[in-house]
Amino acid sequence: MGAVRTKVADAGTSLRVLAGAGIVRPYSPRVLAGMLGTLRSWGTSPAGGFRTAALRWPDEVGVVDERGELTWGQLHRRTNALAASLRQEGVRAGDGVAVMCRNHRGFIEASVAASKLGADVLYLNTAFAGPQLVDVLEREAPRIVVHDEEFTEMLAAADVEHRVLAWVDDEPAGTAGDTAGRSDGVRTLEELIARGDEAELEPPEREGRTIILTSGTTGTPKGAPRPQGGVPAAVSLLSRMPLRSRWRCFVAAPLFHTWGFAHYQLAMLLGTTLVLRRRFDPEEALVVLAEERCDSFVVIPVMLQRILALPSSVLDAHRLPRLTVVASSGSALPGDLALTWMDRFGDNLYSTYGSTEVAWASIADPQDLREAPSSAGRLPHATVVKILDETGAEVPPGEPGRIFVGNDLQIEGYTGGGAKEVVDGLMSSGDVGRFGPDGRLYVEGRDDEMIVSGGENVFPKEVEDCLARHEAVAEVAAIGVEDDDFGKRLRAFVVLVDGADADEESLKGWVKQNLARYKVPREIVLLDELPRNATGKVLKRELDAD
Repeated sequence: MGAVRTKVADAGTSLRVLAGAGIVRPYSPRVLAGMLGTLRSWGTSPAGGFRTAALRWPDEVGVVDERGELTWGQLHRRTNALAASLRQEGVRAGDGVAVMCRNHRGFIEASVAASKLGADVLYLNTAFAGPQLVDVLEREAPRIVVHDEEFTEMLAAADVEHRVLAWVDDEPAGTAGDTAGRSDGVRTLEELIARGDEAELEPPEREGRTIILTSGTTGTPKGAPRPQGGVPAAVSLLSRMPLRSRWRCFVAAPLFHTWGFAHYQLAMLLGTTLVLRRRFDPEEALVVLAEERCDSFVVIPVMLQRILALPSSVLDAHRLPRLTVVASSGSALPGDLALTWMDRFGDNLYSTYGSTEVAWASIADPQDLREAPSSAGRLPHATVVKILDETGAEVPPGEPGRIFVGNDLQIEGYTGGGAKEVVDGLMSSGDVGRFGPDGRLYVEGRDDEMIVSGGENVFPKEVEDCLARHEAVAEVAAIGVEDDDFGKRLRAFVVLVDGADADEESLKGWVKQNLARYKVPREIVLLDELPRNATGKVLKRELDAD
């Protein structure tokens, strides 16, 4: 009886969240019948989701990029044609289609077309180095790689059977491309779409998988097959983040990253107009948000840092009163970034904590960020988080330990074998944290980054946050290094604000004023910039190699 009550309560919560977001609403009998038929035949895959969106809003804009607008109806017809052409290229259900694209229509269309064939989509990081790319493609062995022209040289060393160009810089929108005029004879997406049949396709014999790669900040990126998510994933996120149906959303975070991809998936359900740009520029981002009348903005924290580093005159010229939700994820918000952003643009910031393996585990809303800026917020619907010790036992309330997460979004394992540690169905996030007396989750740092210095546990994140609050510091990262006297000490790498005057001793003094003496870095190295990957995460292995 208790299980029945739980299911009823869960269904009630889901219905309330979906109705509040504007997803549950009346439709004509014809549209409703088409939606139900699509869900029965195609499920909640991108193929089914985008087909359903085309039934509900055929003439409304689904995607906006540098080449213009595409309606949901156009996206459906174009991806039918692309799927038909890819099938002629030999792509079948279960085959792999690798996508190495920046944020533009080609990413969306290649993904949906592959889904309509039941193919597995592998998203490649656009910041991969050549050797990483070769290793991943050798391991995953996709049948075809869809990539932007700019990555052609990088792919030259990879053993790829077929290649298709998604974005050609000199190819205007709506053209079929000029394969005959290309010395390599490689076809373009536009050519495949132009020659393909737009007729409806039969559902594939199996549903394709989506494979997102881990960040690879500490080693070779691993393939993490993502569950399609569907309604449960949407309810989880929407329970803590007030996104609404048919908003216009500027997705600046890379679409190949878990966070950007999540909003691509949400768009199918919400009917969100996805506003895309291939590259992020802080001032242009403000212009895009205003000119495209965006209601929401999907970012990684370093993007907010770069915007706030603009001159006050530029920031003052872009008030963004329409912007309702700024959805941040990918790494922790450093220092007082959350407060600085909200003081400038209003209380619209939502910070999501999670990982590629477990998706989102907690979400800090504006109230959380005002009251406890260092917290990771509270748990979304249908999410379990427990803090465990090294033996797998739950620690007492308030004590730190390893963070384990349970939800409908976690992966089963990596494509190359292996998985994160799982205890009683809960998967390790790879971090150490605790629950505070306020009920919020606090993340103290990566479990493999903690050092023991003079017998005391030290997490780089606490020292990084302290230094980030110094007025002269723009960015900071810290790592553990060997020390003859204390076993290990921290070495911090700092990027100063333009024109700021600070040296190693003054920065050490700042840490000494705010933290225990054993947390003061042994040395502080000043850099022009920190090495980052395309999702904004600092590549600490490169700092460790210096």
